[in-house]
Amino acid sequence: MKLISVNVGLPREVTWKGKTVNTGIFKEPVNERVMVRSLNLDGDRQADLTVHGGLDKAVYVYPFEHYDYWRGELPQTELPLGIFGENFTTTGLTEADVNIGDRFRIGTVKLMVTQPRMPCYKLGIRFGRPDMVKRFLASRRTGFYFRVLEEGEVGVGDTLELVSRDDNNIAVADITQLYTHEKTSPELLHRAAQLAALPESWRDYFQQQSHR
Repeated sequence: MKLISVNVGLPREVTWKGKTVNTGIFKEPVNERVMVRSLNLDGDRQADLTVHGGLDKAVYVYPFEHYDYWRGELPQTELPLGIFGENFTTTGLTEADVNIGDRFRIGTVKLMVTQPRMPCYKLGIRFGRPDMVKRFLASRRTGFYFRVLEEGEVGVGDTLELVSRDDNNIAVADITQLYTHEKTSPELLHRAAQLAALPESWRDYFQQQSHR
């Protein structure tokens, strides 16, 4: 499990469908070691803090393994590292491999997996195609977010060390499956609604779903 790219970017204004939009989705790889703080990485910011960022979405991770899939889906599109808006591009971890609540150490940073990424229209801006949000969610290749438990530095080539596995055994992929109502399991839905490591908004949503 390796960190193969660290990507940061500050918000910028772009024109999309005739309107000016402020977005932080444009990330670029950096070669030097980067300080990871409780809300983001040095040199990185989110534009709309009502839906992006926060303690539970401080660091966005996207598996490099998914790039091959997208090369097949979007053969005419260049796919530089960081194009999905991720802070960390990694190898050796996918949404099925990590549980919500799993804790990792990377460099001198300690992190906890919190949730899958639910795309917004700004992913479409980054790719220059309005259908990208729908395609991204349908692919189930969402990536996931880390909460920062201990601040520190990371750099390309660092190993992702699993510090502890969450005993609830609910994978990131399970949460996406529940959200999209694909093969919904009442038992899994109930467990997800009680999952302490999952942000409150997700737990509330699953609680509502379980009472339907």
